Amino acid sequence: MPVLLVVGFIAFALSDFVGDPVLLYLGQDQTQEQREALIRQLGRDRPIFVRYADYVWGVLHGDFGISYAAREPVGQLLMQYLPATLELAGIASALAVAVGVPMGVYTAIHRNTLLSRVFMIGSLIGVSLPTFMLGMLLILVFSVWLGWLPSFGRETVLSPVLPAVTLAMFQMTMIMRLVRAEMLEILRAEYIRFARARGLSDRAIHFSHALKNTLVPVMTIIALQFGGIVAFSLVTETVFEWPGLGRLLVKSVASADGPVMSAYLLLTALLFVTINLVVDLLYFAIDPRLRLPRGGA
Repeated sequence: MPVLLVVGFIAFALSDFVGDPVLLYLGQDQTQEQREALIRQLGRDRPIFVRYADYVWGVLHGDFGISYAAREPVGQLLMQYLPATLELAGIASALAVAVGVPMGVYTAIHRNTLLSRVFMIGSLIGVSLPTFMLGMLLILVFSVWLGWLPSFGRETVLSPVLPAVTLAMFQMTMIMRLVRAEMLEILRAEYIRFARARGLSDRAIHFSHALKNTLVPVMTIIALQFGGIVAFSLVTETVFEWPGLGRLLVKSVASADGPVMSAYLLLTALLFVTINLVVDLLYFAIDPRLRLPRGGA
C-alpha cells in the first residue's frame, strides 16, 4: 500500500500538471471566457489537495479521468488496449520459459560440449542486441524475404509470432544464464554430494533435487520479466504496430495526455506489487525451509 500511495501521488502530478487540457479541448483560438469556463468545468480552479483527494477517490472506484486526446474515459481505453498486451506478454513469457530453462539446465550439466558453447554465445547476442534492431531483422527475414509471417498488426493467428519472439529473446537468454549459474552452484552443494554417495542416478540428482531448488530464485526473475513485458513493451509494439498498452503510451506522450500516462503508471505499479506478492507466497509453497518456525531445524 505505501508503494501504491507514492506512485498514486506521482500519477496525480502527471495527470494534473502534464499537458494543458484547455488547449487540447479548445485549440489555439480560445477566448479568455471559454478558457475560464472550461477550467471551472474541469475543476482545475480548486485547491490542489482537493483535486488530489478527488483523484484518489476516483481511482479507488475505477475512474481514471477523461483522456484529453481521445475525449473518452481512460478506463475504457485501457480495456481496449490491455488484451493485446496480455496476449503478447503471455506468449513471450511462455516461450522464454519453455526454451530458457531447458537451455540453462543443459549448459549447466554439459558445460564443455560444443552445443553448450553455442548456447552461451547465442545468449550473449540475445542480451546485447537492442530490441528494435532484433524486431526489424525478424521483419526483414521472415516477412520481407521469406514472406512467412505478417510484419505488423493483430489480424491473423500468426501476427503475434514475430513480436513475441522479439520480446522473448532477451528474457530467454536471461533465464538461461540464471538457471545455469544457479544450477552450477547447487551441483556443488553438500547435499548433492551426499545424494551421489547414496547411489542416486544423475537424472534423479539433476531433476529431482538440483532443478527444483534452482527454480526458487529463478521464479522471481520470470515473474518480474512478465511484468516488464507488460509494462515496457512499447518499443516492440511500436515496431510491429501492435495495438497494446505500449502504443497507447506512445500516443499519450506525443499528445501530452496526462490522464492516460498517469493511469498507465498506476497500472504498472499495481502489476509489479501484485507479482511480488504472488512470488513471495509461492516461495512458501515451493521451499519447505520457509515454513519452518523461526529457530527450527
